[in-house]
Amino acid sequence: MATESPAGELGVVAPAFSLPATDGRTLTLDDVRGEHGLVVVFMCNHCPYVQGALPHLVRDARELAKLGVGVVGISSNDAATYPDDSFERMAWLAADLGLPFPYLYDETQQVARAYGAVCTPECFGFDAGLRLRYRGRVDASRKEPVEDAPRELFDAMREIARAGVAPEPQYPAFGCSIKWKLG
Repeated sequence: MATESPAGELGVVAPAFSLPATDGRTLTLDDVRGEHGLVVVFMCNHCPYVQGALPHLVRDARELAKLGVGVVGISSNDAATYPDDSFERMAWLAADLGLPFPYLYDETQQVARAYGAVCTPECFGFDAGLRLRYRGRVDASRKEPVEDAPRELFDAMREIARAGVAPEPQYPAFGCSIKWKLG
């Protein structure tokens, strides 16, 4: 089911985490942050909205790294119900696409709940002090990349890295709902 993210509570501090990465490491919030900020993207393998945004996210992550902004992808979906989102399939996707950012697995779904994430892909952009300054989408891409779409996430994070604040407006993320475990 397609879901739209609520407005972000700008200024809140990024919740800490320690999660397994597809490359075999366990990474924390401090491990993935950049000198000038961090983007946390809740994503998964099976969602067509993630698949549509991924080419632009990969491009933007490479360029954000040059600006001192870290990027991390986190999958929180219930892999028992959605086997394409299993840790093994995540590792395959990360290797196959050569993701330029760590891809972490939130098996307990506690990190997604701490962030208030509701859909994939959903982007949380933090400043150098790890305060939320952007919550929204990569760009206007949906199930297919929109060529020449304004680079909303990249532009916001470039401004956050430079001045500590994101430009307005911020458009909500739109994608598949996070697949929560029952009970």
